[in-house]
Amino acid sequence: MDVLVRLLQLLVLLLTLPLHLMALLGCWQPLCKSYFPYLMAALTAKSNQKMENKKRELFGQIKRLTGGSGKVALLELGCGTGANFQFYPAGCRITCLDPNPHMEKLLTKSMAENRHLQYEQFVVASGEDMKQLANGSMDVVVSTLVLCSVQSPRRVLQEVQRVLRPGGVFFFWEHVAEPRGSWALLWQQVLEPTWKHIGDGCCLTRETWKDLESAQFSELQMEQQPPPFKWLPVGPHIMGKAIK
Repeated sequence: MDVLVRLLQLLVLLLTLPLHLMALLGCWQPLCKSYFPYLMAALTAKSNQKMENKKRELFGQIKRLTGGSGKVALLELGCGTGANFQFYPAGCRITCLDPNPHMEKLLTKSMAENRHLQYEQFVVASGEDMKQLANGSMDVVVSTLVLCSVQSPRRVLQEVQRVLRPGGVFFFWEHVAEPRGSWALLWQQVLEPTWKHIGDGCCLTRETWKDLESAQFSELQMEQQPPPFKWLPVGPHIMGKAIK
């Protein structure tokens, strides 16, 4: 099976050789950073239509965390174009974090469309290093389709626990690898080296549920959902919450 994967990877590489050459020469990454926000805006709009009920169910739980002040300090990792904003309840004070500064332009549009939220700041940083944010400063941290593209999911989850207050909640929605031994996983393995360039570092074969299980949250609730787009190599999704 490994030999077949390598041969098919080579075939895909040859078919997409210009892309890989641009990446090797350092030309692709700046281009990707510029176009990726617009690709994400298109895909997340369609994804929200398919996942609306589930997202409302997941993020509707944030209302219970408002307390006496009626406010919730919420950090969204890899906030992208702000596609989740419509699902957050009133009273959320949003801090947006994304390593791609080009996201801010589209993020501003989402802010204007969701006046029920209060926006604190946009931080250009990776999830592995959120030193701009103080320990225990957040009631809620949200990550949707982010842990697939970070360098170290383990380190990101450590940072999530650091910035959450005791009893704070981490809400997640992530795509993960197809089942081991399946043909679907084989094709994910074949396409992953090329997909990483197209998807701004997105990895198709991560078993993110294992990182969540080993992160030592006090409580973890998780369920699996089918992928919203059958024509993409992105696999099943896991959604849920983890309590510090």
